[in-house]
Amino acid sequence: MTIERIQDLIKFELKTMEWGVTEQFMEIHSPVLFQNSVQIDNVAVTQNKISVFIPVENERFYLVFYIDSDKDQITGISTEPAIEICFKATSAVLSEAELKQYTHLEISESWNKGDIKQSGKTSYTSSGIIIEPNKKPNDFESKLNELISELKKDKGGIEALSKKADGYIQVVMNYHNGNGMIGGPNLNEMNIKDLNDLGLSIDFNFNVSGNLYRS
Repeated sequence: MTIERIQDLIKFELKTMEWGVTEQFMEIHSPVLFQNSVQIDNVAVTQNKISVFIPVENERFYLVFYIDSDKDQITGISTEPAIEICFKATSAVLSEAELKQYTHLEISESWNKGDIKQSGKTSYTSSGIIIEPNKKPNDFESKLNELISELKKDKGGIEALSKKADGYIQVVMNYHNGNGMIGGPNLNEMNIKDLNDLGLSIDFNFNVSGNLYRS
């Protein structure tokens, strides 16, 4: 299915609001537009199932359309959290360069103790590195599995960072507080086994924002 066809299906739904959830959502929020069409931040494909992630104006969560490519139709619509899942290692003793030496994996972000944070108001109290193989929006299971798969490529290095520094998996999820119920992620048996094999803990940070549904 082409991006053009996906955009046509979404544009038609936003105009006709055949799904009740579309009307409810459009009463309280607006999708981000780009060149008179909705902006698409990611199209995640699993077999014939497509998840289309559309950013929401002034918010961190996404409006998501689920499409069956075989049937050429929308099969569901919901809001989904913006999810950041990364491996993070920090140390008050080791420098940025020393932390990097423990792994050959690509570093997404790094800093030294004393560096000024992006906010410009405070400085880091420890050095750190972050490994985040994919920053595109997707569901929790897919993003976690992708990170674990990346970390397995250097099991020894990751284990060393978890021992020599404070190395762990960090999860930040930004939900839409539409009805006061946000749910939560699930760790399956294989996830738990993989985390144990890598010697890693996992830390969760949940945030909510946005307007409540009116009906």
